[in-house]
This record gives sequence, structure tokens and C-alpha cells, in this order.
Amino acid sequence: MKNRYLSSAYYTRLLIVGLDLLVGSISFYLAALLRFDFHIPDFQISFVYSTMVLIGIMNAIFFKVFRTYSGIIRFTSKNDIKRIVYAVLLTSVLLSMFRMLGGGQRYFLVSHSINIIYLVITSVVLIGMRLSIRLILRERRISGNKKEATSIVVYGAGELGFTTIQTIMNDPDHEYNVVRVFDDNPGMERKSIEGIPVFTSKRELVNIFESNNVKKAIIAINNLTRAKKNEFVNLCLEHGVEVMSIPPVSDWVNGKLNVSQISNINIEDLLSRPSIKIDRENISREVQGKTVLVTGAAGSIGSEIAKQLLSFYPHTLILLDIAETPLVNLELDIKENFNTTKGVKTIVCDIRDKKRLEYVFDNFRPGIVYHAAAYKHVPMMEWNPTEAIKVNVLGTKNVMDLSSHYQVDKVVMVSTDKAVNPTNVMGATKRIAEIYVQALNRRSETAFVTTRFGNVLGSNGSVIPRFKNQIEHGGPVTITHPEITRYFMTIPEACQLVLEAGAMGNGGEVMLFDMGQPVRILDLAKKMIMLCGLEPDKDVKIEFTGLRPGEKLFEELLHDKEKDLPTHHEKIKIASVNVYTWDIVNKFMLELKEASRKNDDFECVFLMKKLVSDYTSNNSRFEVVDRKIDNSSPTDLSKEILRKNIQ
Repeated sequence: MKNRYLSSAYYTRLLIVGLDLLVGSISFYLAALLRFDFHIPDFQISFVYSTMVLIGIMNAIFFKVFRTYSGIIRFTSKNDIKRIVYAVLLTSVLLSMFRMLGGGQRYFLVSHSINIIYLVITSVVLIGMRLSIRLILRERRISGNKKEATSIVVYGAGELGFTTIQTIMNDPDHEYNVVRVFDDNPGMERKSIEGIPVFTSKRELVNIFESNNVKKAIIAINNLTRAKKNEFVNLCLEHGVEVMSIPPVSDWVNGKLNVSQISNINIEDLLSRPSIKIDRENISREVQGKTVLVTGAAGSIGSEIAKQLLSFYPHTLILLDIAETPLVNLELDIKENFNTTKGVKTIVCDIRDKKRLEYVFDNFRPGIVYHAAAYKHVPMMEWNPTEAIKVNVLGTKNVMDLSSHYQVDKVVMVSTDKAVNPTNVMGATKRIAEIYVQALNRRSETAFVTTRFGNVLGSNGSVIPRFKNQIEHGGPVTITHPEITRYFMTIPEACQLVLEAGAMGNGGEVMLFDMGQPVRILDLAKKMIMLCGLEPDKDVKIEFTGLRPGEKLFEELLHDKEKDLPTHHEKIKIASVNVYTWDIVNKFMLELKEASRKNDDFECVFLMKKLVSDYTSNNSRFEVVDRKIDNSSPTDLSKEILRKNIQ
């Protein structure tokens, strides 16, 4: 307490309060002078002096109540101005009421006109004094730091742009010097923000980049379209200008933007698409009040599905995964962001363990199952096909069989675009899972719905996190092939569509998601390097390593012989796929289970190729199997002989 009263900040506040009180009293005297043309009648002088004392007391009380002295003058904000207006206004109102009620007939008989003039003068002087000091300090800071400050352009002349500029100008260190504000709204031409000119021409933007040696640009616009954002970023990168962005308002500290929060724009921001519309009422009817099971809940897709499901108020949400640590992290994340884990059950379980899985179904009796558990890495599964089969096929079979046995209302399975014309083990196992689910749907009371989509941004082990890590370590950034392309979708968008497709499906459908336009991975890598302020092949090398086992150059969402049918949702279609009979599929599953039990990779691949006729291995050791199989007629060649010949 002793240190507080000895601090310079304490004495500064006392000085501010003293000046404010002095201004209030003098303003009232000035108001009286103006009211009486600078000659106050003798009979009014005593009233004026006594009222000045009363005003001083009232101001002291209301300045304390509204803490008008608490704001730092060089950071004077709208809230500081509001506090001053409220304090002065209340003083004026109470003074008028005091006079009208007769309490001031003897000592405070002053006209209402003087009171109004006092209100205006006091507010203007107190606010003007703060703004003037702020402007002087800002100009001194700008002139002192201008040589060291980095020249920047702010994109956005709206409220967010104004806040960004103010934040930069009020920053004590002041690393940036805003030279221009850019906005593509023609109505903003020739206007200014905080004395900084606004312009709307892209041609002028390029000239400003060059003439002002601009190093950075900050995007400060809400809901900027992907096309406009990419156009602006590409223009900046062409001229060696780093692009930064501000975080969402919800992430600001105590509702205020801080310069330290302004960071380089993420590649995810440039690939993300406009938010999608989902039928929340329909999803709510499916989920609310029910017990919902999510398999693979600790993964990228499963965890996001789990979080989105919570907004639809399920009675119980069962989070099932074999990965212990990620499951714990998900539980903690839910507790922090939803302030509760009531009704959330985390269960460590391997979907290959049917007995353990049966225990879960028997004890919790889920009404809806979202099946996201799967092995997904193509090269890894190409070397471990029996494990891919045990999880992606037989593990899925366990989940589906138990769902049917325990009469689950609906099961929504997450599949992949790699199941289309598969060239690898992983894609083939997911296609077989689709086949089994569709066949089971025909003989079960449970509705089974399959969703099929491509890569998601930022998922565990995906290309973007890997590129970021390589760039941070100075490179090289490794790409398998210069022409390789992929579809990308954000994790939240994918999961929203999973919930939507699941709610609209009646059973047996394979739902396709609109993945937008494919992205060339080489272009993606170059842009990520440039967004970090580096130059590709100069600061960070790009190396081509060759296609990995089972990898495609281009991904597909639909088989050549398949057709898609529209739904009421513009981003979801239904694939018209070939449905296998139960007898064929069930017999195949028994054979595949036996082959995987023996850990015979080639026998397993042979069987998968017999069922999935369009499965043709690419850049893989299993290409030789394609040369041994004649899919047009039955083969008498025993699998054991085939295996020996291949090895």
C-alpha cells in the first residue's frame, strides 16, 4: 500500500483529478459570463460562486464513481470519453433538479441556460484536453520512431481497420508506421483514418508498395471472401510484401486488440471457404437427448465431430479411441471450452477388440454412432496391409455388426476420396468398408450412411503441418511430384457436412462433399514459404522426392462408372454406386479375416483386388498382383502358389 501512494502513477491520477475539478469550476464561471455577455449582475455573483463550490463537490463524487481518471491519456478511448460525459451530465442534471425542487432557491439560483452551457464547455474541454495530449504524445512517438518503424499498409477502412490503426499508433514500442489504408470500396476514396489517406485502386497499391518501401500489409476486414483475400495476398507476395492478419474479435484479450496478436496470415485462411449453412433443426432432432458414440474421437475429424455434437445437447456423448493421451487432451479441451464434461464419457477401446466394443454397446446403448476410427496414411498402410485390414475393414465390421445387433438408429461412417479407383491399400480398405456397410444396410433395421470427402486442412500428419515444420527449420520442403494435386477442406466444414449428411440420410447412401477446386501442392508450398517472408528455392529449397508407394497424382471423388445425384444441400451429393449382395460380401469378409490373421500381405491384397475390381496398385510392390489376376473370369490359381511366385 505504501508503494502505491509513492508511485508516479498515483500522483499522475491526483493531478488529473485536480485539473478536471478546476476545469469544471472554471467552466461554470465561463458559462455564466457567456450567459450575461461577460458582465454578471451583482445579485447573481454570490449564486455563481456558491454553485461553483457545489459543482466541485458533485464532480469529485461522480469522477470517483465513473473513474474518469483511470484511463491512460495517451490511450484515450471511446470508453474514457463516455465516462467523462456521464459524470458531467449527471452533475448538470442533479443541479437542475436541485433548483427545480426548491432546494437551491437561496444559494444556487442559476438559470438552466447557464447549466446547459456549462455541460457543453466542460465536456468539450475535458475531452479535448485528453485528445490533444494523446495527439501530441503520438506525434512525438511517431517522429521519434519513424526511422526505425516498418512501413505498412492496412487493408480495410471499416471499424476493424480503424481499431487496427489505433492499436498500432497507441503501441508504446510502435514497430509499424501505417503509410496508407487500402479498401476496394470506391466510396472510401479520398477519405482518411487518423490522418492516413485511404485509396481504392490496386494500381495505386502497387505504386505505394514501391514508393514507400512497404514491407508488410495487414488484412483488417471481417468476412473477406476467399477470392478477394487471395487476390490481395498474391499481389502483396508478387512485390515482396509480407501479409499479416488480426485474430477474430473473440480471441482479443479482454476485448482489446494487441499489436502482438497481429501475425502472419496462415495458409489455411487462404484455402478456407465461406461458412456453410446446415439444417441445425434437423440435426438437433437426430442428436438431442440421445446417447451418441464417436469412434476415433481423439483424431482430427473425430474430435471436431465430438465438439460440434455438444452444441446439439446429446444426453450422453461417448468418446472412444485407442489413443490414450489425445483422448485425455480432448476431455480437457471440452472441459475448458464448454465448462463441463457432464454427460461426456471417455473410453479407451480398440475397435479390433469386439468383446471390449460389445461391452460399450451393451452398457451405453447408443442411439447414433459416428464412425471415424481408421488408419489413414497411404505409404504406411502400403507397408502394413494386414493392419489396415484389421482396423479399416474388420474394425469397421465390428462397429457395424454391433450397431445392427443393438438396434442403433443410425450409423454415419467417415470414408475418403481415396476409396475411389483405389491405387493403394488404404483406399481399398476404405472402399471395402463402404461395400460392407451398404450390404449390411439392406438386411438391418439400422440406417447406415457413408460420407466421402478428401483431405482436411491441418489434420494430424497432413501436408500443411509438415511444410510448416520444414520451413521453420530452414527447409528443404519436400514434395513427391511437381504436378501432384489434392482437394482440401477445413476440419470444421468437413464435420459440419458429416452431421448434415448423417441427418439427411435414410440409409445405404454414399454422400459426396463438394471439395471445391483441387490445389497443386507445389503452388501451396511456394505460397507458404512466401507468406513467411522468404523466397522459394533461395531462402528455402524445394525438393521432389518421387511418388510414395500407393500415391496418386490426382484424387477423385467419384468412380468413372458412378453418377452423383443432387440433394437439397448444395454441397452434398449422393453417389450412385454398385451395391454387392450380402452373400458375396460376407464370404469375402471371412476369407479376408483369415488372410489377415496369417499376416499374409500378398494374399490379403490379392483378395481385395478380387472384390474391388478397380483397385490397381500404383508405385507399389503389389503391382505384380495386378499382372497375375484376371478379373474377367474365375481363376484356378491358388493364393498360396501366387504368393510364392510373387515373393
